[in-house]
Order: sequence, then C-alpha cells, then structure tokens
Amino acid sequence: MEHLKAFDDEINAFLDNMFGPRDARVRGWFMLDSYLPTFLLTVLYLLSIWLGNKYMKNRPALPLRGVLTLYNLGITLLSAYMLVELILSSWEGGYNLQCQALTSAGEADIRVARVLWWYYFSKLIEFLDTIFFVLRKKTSQITFLHVYHHASMFNIWWCVLNWIPCGQSFFGPTLNSFIHILMYSYYGLSVFPSMHKYLWWKKYLTQAQLVQFVLTITHTMSAVIRPCGFPLGCLIFQSSYMLTLVILFLNFYVQTYRKKPVKKDMEEPPAGKEVKNGFSKAYLTATNGVINKKAQ
Repeated sequence: MEHLKAFDDEINAFLDNMFGPRDARVRGWFMLDSYLPTFLLTVLYLLSIWLGNKYMKNRPALPLRGVLTLYNLGITLLSAYMLVELILSSWEGGYNLQCQALTSAGEADIRVARVLWWYYFSKLIEFLDTIFFVLRKKTSQITFLHVYHHASMFNIWWCVLNWIPCGQSFFGPTLNSFIHILMYSYYGLSVFPSMHKYLWWKKYLTQAQLVQFVLTITHTMSAVIRPCGFPLGCLIFQSSYMLTLVILFLNFYVQTYRKKPVKKDMEEPPAGKEVKNGFSKAYLTATNGVINKKAQ
C-alpha cells in the first residue's frame, strides 16, 4: 500500500511540475485530486478488452438487448442534460464564443465546471461501449481508433478538469453532447429490428462527427488568434489531439464510404466482404466517432 501511495505521489508531483498549479475551485471533487484512479481504470479497461476477448473466444455471444436499450437511453439522457446545462451556464456567464478566460464569469464558471465533471465521468461510463462489443463478440468493431479515442478522452479530461475546468473548454463538450444525443438514440433504436428501415441516416452521423472535429479545432485556434488569457499550451495540445482524430476518422470514412468501381462482369465480392446496402459487413465506427451497433 505504501508503494502505491508513493507511486501516486510521484505521478501527481510530475503532473503538477509539468502543468503548474491546479485550479483550486475543483479541489476535493470526486476522482480529481489524484491521477491514480483514472490511470488504473484505463489500464483495467485495456486489460478487460484483451482478457474479455480470450474469455469469449469459445463462448456464444451475449445478446444484451435489454441492457443495451437501458444503456443507450441513459447515455442519451445524460448527454441531453449536459447539452442544456452547458448552454444555460455559458449563457448565464456571458461566454465569448471566440475566446473565454478561466476566471471571468464567477459562479457561472463553477456551473460550467460541474457539467464538465459529468462530461469527464461520462467517458468512464462509455468504456462500456467496448465491453459490450467484447461480450457480443463484435471484435471487428474494436479498432485502434475506437480504443484510442475512448482511453485518451478519459485521461485528457482528467487534466482538463484539474487545470482548465471552464472558460474555453466548454465548446467541445457542448457540440459532443449534441452529437451523442443523436448517436446513442440511433444505437438504442437499432436494438429493435422493426426500426432498422428507419435508420438510413447512419452515414450522416459520421459526417456530423467530422464537422464537430473541424468546428472544435476552429474554435480552439480562434483563441490563439485573439487571446484572452486562456493557456496557450492547452489550446495547442487540444488542436493537435483533435487533428489526430480528424486524420483517423477521415481514414475510416474513406474506407467505409468510398465508391468502388462497378465491373461489367459483376464479380462476386471477395470472401468475408459481404456488402449490403452499399456498406461492407466490416463497417465499424468509433465513439466520439460513430459506433455502428447492430441489433442482435
């Protein structure tokens, strides 16, 4: 136990030395004072994928229809709460869309920070996206993009909450909460086979996700062009991280939706590449990218 505490102290000291003093307004908030819980939960997440796939290898896939329905409904409602609360709190604080400092809106900043804590915690809940893939044996959907995005967002938002828990940080989660309302509504409806004929808008969710990334980068860089005291290093890091998502997600989009030439001899598709309604059977997406959850 002493070794674990010493390790925790070293990690927190390293982070404090790297980023400077933490925001005192969030001290004592659940899971924020120490990085160790976030780090260990991320390690557990990665181990669960590896061990879970081994465990399920020779076992039948679990349908989980009822669990998925409740899960998707819960995430949709949480996203709706965060969207409404972020809009109301940023409006109350008179937030500037181009650049918003960390300490200029008083109580409204605290209100924003509380919502962003839920946004951070929602990234832990969303680890279940991958766990459900494992239990349903949807291993083709557990891609590098999917795991990278889930694991990194949880850790990045721990840092955001400790050092920049309001101000300019509000914009990305506002957009993402809106996108998640659409996404998890889609996932919830897809559980029911009778609803499949109404779910023609999958491709447009992917496009909306890409638009979200571009808007977030634009909003972040606007604070570089017209600074307001928000930490420059945080702005550069966020833009760089979002750029990695754009690159990975564009690659996914091209691989999934690109039009392939139709040969005159109408060749059969290669084995293992069944195509339905213009989409490869291997269609997949990442959360905070789009995850294609098919009904059992």
